[in-house]
Amino acid sequence: MKNVLILFFVIFSIPSARAQSYADSIERYRESYRQEFIDHEHSPLSVQDTSFLRFFAPDIKYRVTAELKLTPEATPFKIPTSSGKSKTYRKYGVLNFTLRGEPCKLEVYESPELMKKEEFKDHLFIPFKDLTNYEETYGGGRYLDVSRNEIVNHTIVIDFNKAYNPYCAYTDGYNCPIPPEANRLSLKIEAGEKMFGKKMHE
Repeated sequence: MKNVLILFFVIFSIPSARAQSYADSIERYRESYRQEFIDHEHSPLSVQDTSFLRFFAPDIKYRVTAELKLTPEATPFKIPTSSGKSKTYRKYGVLNFTLRGEPCKLEVYESPELMKKEEFKDHLFIPFKDLTNYEETYGGGRYLDVSRNEIVNHTIVIDFNKAYNPYCAYTDGYNCPIPPEANRLSLKIEAGEKMFGKKMHE
C-alpha cells in the first residue's frame, strides 16, 4: 500500500511541479521585461510607471508548437502604424497551430531594416489581435518575438505568455505596426500582457 501511495504521489506531482517551474520561468521573464523599461534609453515608462504593468497568470496551455510553412517567394510590403506612417516587412512564413481545441493561423514577418543589424539578423515578428482587445488587453493588438534559431524541423514554439504591448499602449508618439487582417484571431488569448493599468497622460 505504501508503494502505491508513493507511485500515486510521483505521477500526480510531476505535472504540478512542471507547471510551477514553468510559471516561475515566466515570472522571471517578466521581471527582466520590467527592467528593460527602466534601463532603456528611450523607454516610454518611468520606474514608477512599471508598477502599472499587468499580466495574465502564467498558463502553459498558451505555449504551443506551430508548424511553419515558409514563404520564400513573398516580397516586402508596407504595414500601417498607429501614427499613420508605415513600416516595411516581408512575410517570412505562416504558422499553423491548435489552441484550446481551435485551429489557428498567424503570419510571421521579418524586417529588412532590422536584419541589417547583427543583433536582429534572425529576429522574426508576430503582431496579432484577438478577442480580448479593448476589454482586457490593448486595443491595438500585441506582439510576439521569435528567432530563426528556434525553428526545428519546420516547427517553432510560440508562447503567448510572452505576448507584450507595443509602446503605443503607454503613450503617443510611436510608430507601432498594426496587426494585419491575417493575424486577427477569433478567440481570446488570455495570456501575456494586459492593458496598461494607468491612463495615458496621467
